[in-house]
Amino acid sequence: MRAKPTLFALAVLAALTACSKRIEPPGTPGTCYHVQPTKDGLRYNPLPSAQPDLEHCAAALEAMRIRFLNMGGNQTDIAGAYQGNFLFLVPAGIYTSTSWEGNRFLALVRSGDGRLVLPGAMPNGPGE
Repeated sequence: MRAKPTLFALAVLAALTACSKRIEPPGTPGTCYHVQPTKDGLRYNPLPSAQPDLEHCAAALEAMRIRFLNMGGNQTDIAGAYQGNFLFLVPAGIYTSTSWEGNRFLALVRSGDGRLVLPGAMPNGPGE
């Protein structure tokens, strides 16, 4: 019977340890970063111009992704960071999270013509 509390305590300790190792992005105001995973961790490359908000940072990263694809690149998924939030650009849209390992939440979706819009801004079907 004594083993159960010990296993529970170990599970709680493991969960707390996992939380403390989360990678959080820089919180520099107005700076939008392209984030590259490397074998040594994450590398943050600042984009050349300041961005007023997360949506503009996402658009700047999307423009960069498209330029790279037009030059012959094949990377369709990229990551970025803006003021304490990670941005994950994937074919379905753009997700955000406060940590690299954390849950990702939908921030922008792609419209039928490829533009990025807020979720709910697109009609669900005919006549809406």
